[in-house]
Amino acid sequence: MAEILSQDEIDALLKAMSSGELDADQMQQKDEKKVRNYDFSRPTKFSKEHLRTLEIIFEHYARLVSTNLPVFLRKNVQVSVMGSEAITFNEFTNSLSSPIIMGIVNFAPLNGSIIMELGINLGYAMLDRMLGGSGTPLEKGREFSEIEQIIIQKILVMLTQLLREPWKNVINVAPVLSRLETNSQFAQVIAPSDMVAIVTLDIKVGDVEGFMNICLPFFTLEDVMDKLNTKYWYSNMQENHDENYEAYVESLIRKVDVPIRAVLGKSTISVNDFLNLQVGDCIRLDSGVDQDMSVYVGNIRKFTALPGTEKDSYAVRITSVIREEE
Repeated sequence: MAEILSQDEIDALLKAMSSGELDADQMQQKDEKKVRNYDFSRPTKFSKEHLRTLEIIFEHYARLVSTNLPVFLRKNVQVSVMGSEAITFNEFTNSLSSPIIMGIVNFAPLNGSIIMELGINLGYAMLDRMLGGSGTPLEKGREFSEIEQIIIQKILVMLTQLLREPWKNVINVAPVLSRLETNSQFAQVIAPSDMVAIVTLDIKVGDVEGFMNICLPFFTLEDVMDKLNTKYWYSNMQENHDENYEAYVESLIRKVDVPIRAVLGKSTISVNDFLNLQVGDCIRLDSGVDQDMSVYVGNIRKFTALPGTEKDSYAVRITSVIREEE
């Protein structure tokens, strides 16, 4: 707010101007704003509001990744948004090393594609983990084999599908991984001088920490730029968002495979008898043929059942459900 002068201050100012102590032209020059040069090679297409909304979207995405990625890796994963910036596509590609892990994602129904660039150390750690290792990255980078590229592509497909939920408040997208590139020279999806927004995620897989960069070209987001503001975002959030998220998590849990085993009975024999077992030998169990057998889900006794057959396979028929209080 401009400062309000009192009557005494106004009289003193007029007196100074009439006596020549102050020059009105000099005062006007001091109030003029300095001219700032405009760089036409870097047009301002992403405002701070746009970048902030993208960070909100990918904070939701980070939560989904930290929930779903451990299913693949069987290891604790922590994901957070580091920040965002607007640069030219040429600056983004020049910052990439070789080899790289870069997924080109078709962002239908929007025009064009986006790019997901995964840190090379994270890629090696995920490969090691999925192939039975402890999740240790290589000390020195190398080119990926065809088998390794197929495994990485499977991870990127999962990361691509998780983009649907966070973008629902803006537009219903159907992202599809078009291809995987390990050389940045083959990822020229837009002109080098075009502006892009870069959202950086910090991913920690066990003790290995690295970054994933999401490159969002202005050309791709141009049709929804007016929706990338926090006011529109919060006005379109559904009241039952938490319920939808719980239902989504529940649907994921329902798809998890759990081991089930039916125990006919138990017995104890000596090691010598065990080593001398032959085809046709009988082992006496501690249960009768007409007694219910126990069915375990994981290591928890959950059902009782009777043995039988279903077509050409062995089967059991559930006779009772064992509750937690039992």
